[in-house]
Amino acid sequence: MSFGDPNNPYGQPQGQGQQPGYGYPQQAPQGVPPQQGYGYPAAPPVSPYGGGGYPGMAMEMPGGVKAARVMLWITAAFNLIGAIALIGLSFAVDSELEKSGASSADAEMFADMGQGILIGAGVVSLIFAVVGMLLAAKFRSGGNGVRIGTIVYSSIGVLFSLFSLPLGIVSLALGVLVIVFVAKSDGSAWFNRNKQQY
Repeated sequence: MSFGDPNNPYGQPQGQGQQPGYGYPQQAPQGVPPQQGYGYPAAPPVSPYGGGGYPGMAMEMPGGVKAARVMLWITAAFNLIGAIALIGLSFAVDSELEKSGASSADAEMFADMGQGILIGAGVVSLIFAVVGMLLAAKFRSGGNGVRIGTIVYSSIGVLFSLFSLPLGIVSLALGVLVIVFVAKSDGSAWFNRNKQQY
């Protein structure tokens, strides 16, 4: 059996009239993507956060970022409840002082000052709640500014939680977790995804 035997099924076909489909094609037909190894198309670039690397495809929000978003909503809800409680308490303190019959000028000044401090603290807590809700709402579409704002917001929340321990232990834990999840590499990739599109 020789190499050039036309009856040899394992030999190279002879002549110019090679049958199509035998051997490797020299060039892919027009409109067909280039093939890599064993006839399979080249895999698209893979992003570790979904989207497959195709421009215009939406990435899926990483789990840590989703958790941070939920924790931000919870923290904002706590601040809203605290604001309502502080403002309500200020009016309750004022009405109790009126019922007690305290009529001295010092008692009146103390009542007004106490009510003003409680209302001021309630307004600050209300503003803090609104900012937290806005940041949480912007997680899906926001850029790196939302990420930085969330880290600053949670840092301030952690600082105030330290002053209100042991009652602030839940807010402290939530604030630290939000900072960790947003500052991680997958959080950074999520908030910087618009810059990475080709």
